[in-house]
This record gives sequence, C-alpha cells and structure tokens, in this order.
Amino acid sequence: MLNLIVGILYLVSGRTARANEGATGSRFVCNAIPPGAEPGCGYGPTGNRVQSTSQVEDELRNTIIQLRETILLQKETIVSQQGTIKELNSKLARCESSADDTSQSRARGQGSRRKEYGKNTMGDLPRDPSETIDQLGKTMQSLKGRLESLEQQQQQLRLPGSNLSLTSGGGGGGGGGGGPVASLPPLAPLPTELREVLRQRLEVLEGQLLRKVSELEEEKSQLLNETAGHRQRTESMLSSLLERITELERTNNAFKSPEDFKVSLSVRTNYLFGRIKKSLPEMYAFTVCMWLKSSASPGIGTPFSYGVPGQANEIVLIEWGNNPIELLVNDKVAQLPLSVSDGRWHHICITWTTRDGFWEAYQDGERLGTGDNLAPWHPIKPGGVIILGQEQDIVGGRFDATQAFVGEMSQFNMWDRVLRPGDIVGMANCSAYMPGNVIPWVDTNVEVMGGATKAPLEICEERAFDS
Repeated sequence: MLNLIVGILYLVSGRTARANEGATGSRFVCNAIPPGAEPGCGYGPTGNRVQSTSQVEDELRNTIIQLRETILLQKETIVSQQGTIKELNSKLARCESSADDTSQSRARGQGSRRKEYGKNTMGDLPRDPSETIDQLGKTMQSLKGRLESLEQQQQQLRLPGSNLSLTSGGGGGGGGGGGPVASLPPLAPLPTELREVLRQRLEVLEGQLLRKVSELEEEKSQLLNETAGHRQRTESMLSSLLERITELERTNNAFKSPEDFKVSLSVRTNYLFGRIKKSLPEMYAFTVCMWLKSSASPGIGTPFSYGVPGQANEIVLIEWGNNPIELLVNDKVAQLPLSVSDGRWHHICITWTTRDGFWEAYQDGERLGTGDNLAPWHPIKPGGVIILGQEQDIVGGRFDATQAFVGEMSQFNMWDRVLRPGDIVGMANCSAYMPGNVIPWVDTNVEVMGGATKAPLEICEERAFDS
C-alpha cells in the first residue's frame, strides 16, 4: 500500500512537470511555504502566492489535504485501540486470578471429589472439575496470547517518527530541493466488529467460569451429603448383618449337631406349639417316628397333627382324655396299643400304606400292633401344615387346650415309605440314625411359638439316665 501511494504521487508529479515543460519550456521547483499557508508550489521565491490555473496542481493539492486528514484519523484510531487492548488485558487478568483461586480450592478437596458423567453445563469442556478449571485457564492464556499478538501487530502498523515525504523533482541549472508533502497512512485498523466480538466472547467465558465454579461447589456439597448418607446406610446394614450372624452362631453353638435338640411344651394351653417349616408331598405311604417324654394326665394330648385345606385331620396322633392313643388318617380312626405317659423317654414309630389302609405301631423298637382298613386307597394330600403339640380344627390354627400335648419331644422324622423293622429297631436302641427323607429333624426346620422352647439334647445319653 505504501509503495502504491508513493508511486501514484510520483506519477502525478512527473506528469505535471512534463505538462509545464511543454507549455512554457521551463521547470517548477517547490520551495518552503510560509507558516499557515496551504502546501503546494504556488509561491514565488519571495513568498508571494503565484496564481496558477493548472487543473493538475489543484488535484494534487486536494490529494495532499485528504492524506493529512487520513493521518489524523489513523492516529485517533491507534489511541482508541490502545485503550481497548488495555481493557481486555485487565479482564484477562481478573479471569486468570479467579481461575487460579478456584484451582487451588479444588486441589485441597481433591481427595473427596467424584466425576459426574451425567451433567455438563460447559458444552465441550471436560467434565472433571479440576480438568474443567485447567481447561478454562488454558483458554484464557490462549486469548491473552492472541490479544498480545494483536497489540504487537498494531504497534508494527504505526508509522515511524519521521514521516515519508513526497517531492516534485528539481531540474535545470538552478537545481532545487523538496519539502515534506504528506505522511502515508498506516494499514487498516482492527475492525470495530472484531473488537466487539472479542469483548462479548470474553464476557461469556467469564460468566461461564463463574457459573461452573458455583456448580462445582454445589456438586461438592451434594456429594458430601450423599457420601455421608450412604456411609450411614452401609454401617446400619453391616450392624444388622453382624447381629444376625451372631444370633445364628449362638443358636448353632447351642446344639452339638443340628438334630440334637428337643422341643418343650410344659403347659397345656392353646398357644404353645411348634411348627415344621416344610410341608408334605402327595404320598401313598408314610412312616413317622419320634421320641416322646410325658407324664400328663388324662392323656398326653396331641404330639403332632397334619392338616390340609378341606381336611384338618389328614394325619393326627392323639391321646385325649381317658382314650387310648389314636391315629387319624383322613379323619378315619385306628386305636394304637401304645403307652408313653410314665414320664420317661420312649421311641415310637407308626407306618401306614394306602393299600388296604394297613398300619403298624412300634414302641421302643418293638411292634405292638397292626391293623388295616384305615382310609384305604386314600393318598395323603400335599401342601398342608404340620403342627407339633396341637390338634388343628382349621389348617394351622383354632387349637383346643384340652387336646394340647404336655411334655418334650425330639427327632420327629417322616418318610414317604414304610420302613423295615430293622431300621426302626436301630433308631430305637441308638445304634443307627436315619433322618426323614420328607421331614428331617433339624434345627432350621423347626420353629417354636407361644413360649415353647428348644434346648440341647443328646437323646441316647438322656435315655440311659432314665433307665
């Protein structure tokens, strides 16, 4: 641009000189002009204005005046741009100070922070709080570098102290010198639109930084609250588990083995009883064995009962009043020749099969009676409830205190087949132990209600003391 303007001025000057030579045959030399006078060559050696009617000289004069006005405008623009740059530098310094303070505060709380992947209010900024602040700091540094670069470019665009001059050539015998004509304007200043965009962008970034810092602080507070709540719930759950484990260990340690315990029903009421947690499948035969100890009178009551929907007396063993011990199957009755009310431990077993309703009764390993036609061809219904110590009038309830069992029992086992006499003898004399394949006597399978108790018992040692 500078070379182009200089070239144009030289071309104009050359054309003017050649035109004047052609007209008069002489050369024009520009002399120093008096103070306050308009620049140009329209003055003689004495300082008096020389009248000229040349159109080219008027154009040259107007051009020089316009160039000088342009120079003044450019100087004002430079001053305005310097103020804008200082303002931007000041804002950048504030943003950097805020970013540094936030980075330090986040670094102190780094041990408890947590990444939140479901929330991002800064668009493409990192989601980790420390990375977000670092990225904002880098962005501010980049903007500062760009502004410094613009400022350096602006300084390079300024003209040096000595202005370039444009002179018309001197010739002929007299020779002549030229005075300063005009200073060339600098390159175009930074557009106002760009400055406004930069200012708005900085304000937006500053607002985003402040909002992000506020959100990070709020998130930190929420995380602390959530962590405290989660820790409290976890500790409560662990405490409950430890209590449960301790209770189970204490319960298991009470018995040397899962089957070495007894159930005690010491009072004849309608609310003391035990319950078997398992139920029966459909069966076409069964054997039930148990140890009993009772001295109640009249009658020991109901050692066990099994009721199903529609038939509360599906299987019942009962000694009520002055009646003998009876076995009920589907509410049909068979009297058994057993006697166990002497206050000593006795082992009893009862077998039954649906074929002809055949039954057997064993006491202490000896078969004392048999019979048939007890609910023949009736299968035992599944899905009922087994109650120890009470007779059921409805499934699982409505007990009668006069029919309650009083005493102790142990090793109640049940099979879905008829056991051989040798197996029954082995259990009765403590030479063998066979848990029931349908209902085994284990601690976890028996629960007591209404004040009934479970206690450790080694039945064979206890029986030896009885004898």
